Amino acid sequence: MTSNPVLRLVCRLAASIPGLVAAIGYLFLVGPIAIIVAASLSGGQEITFPPRDISFSLYEQFFADPAWWQPAIKSLLVAALTAALALFVTLPASYALARSKVRGNKAIELFFISPMLIPVVSLGLGVYIFFSSFHLDNTLAGLVLSHSTLVMPFMFISITAGLKHTDPALEAVSMLMGAGPLRTFFLVVVPQIKTSILVGLLFAFLISFDEVVIAYFITGPETTTLPVRMYSALRWEVSPVLTAISSLLTMASLVFCLGIVALQEKQPKSQN
Repeated sequence: MTSNPVLRLVCRLAASIPGLVAAIGYLFLVGPIAIIVAASLSGGQEITFPPRDISFSLYEQFFADPAWWQPAIKSLLVAALTAALALFVTLPASYALARSKVRGNKAIELFFISPMLIPVVSLGLGVYIFFSSFHLDNTLAGLVLSHSTLVMPFMFISITAGLKHTDPALEAVSMLMGAGPLRTFFLVVVPQIKTSILVGLLFAFLISFDEVVIAYFITGPETTTLPVRMYSALRWEVSPVLTAISSLLTMASLVFCLGIVALQEKQPKSQN
């Protein structure tokens, strides 16, 4: 350890650089969110920062105006149906791939996660052209199907990761005791991966609720979701209500992310 005070000072400054860079990065990420939340409390007819007075009138306008809360309800419905459909398809598919020994498993897994590798704009254009030929554009079914395509890779990865921690011997014992395949699956396999399933559902719901690109291609007046409504409002008008909606979505996303983190921390304990 050197006795040179100048050198010690330089060493201390060098050691503090990573923390300083991290603090600047956090400020860069959190700063815009903090500004939006503060502006949502202004209550004026235009976006104002810093707010002159604290008011919740912009939040009241959001809940009082059907032009805003109806797309929000539509987004909740689409996100819930999307998560359910993705689980219905992905859970048995993940289990079958995890237990099968046939060739081509890796190719099938790549097929499931391929929507993650395709640019969202290209995927949205393809979905629009394909769904238009079947008259599924501007329909709830088309919106749910397109969102399911987008969220299935995330749920597939989550469930597949959970299946790697399961014990196939328990399934063999269950079958030897007289339980059928379905009963073994629901009573032996599913309880072991319930945390992974919940994480996948949260991811699917959050991604679907926040999705705007694909929805913008295929939605219409009857199926407009909240993100599409917000994007359209940004193009034609800059309503201060957008700050209140953005704040609500940010808080909801934070709650979902905390729930995912809590489930992921619990997962190893429940599966060891």
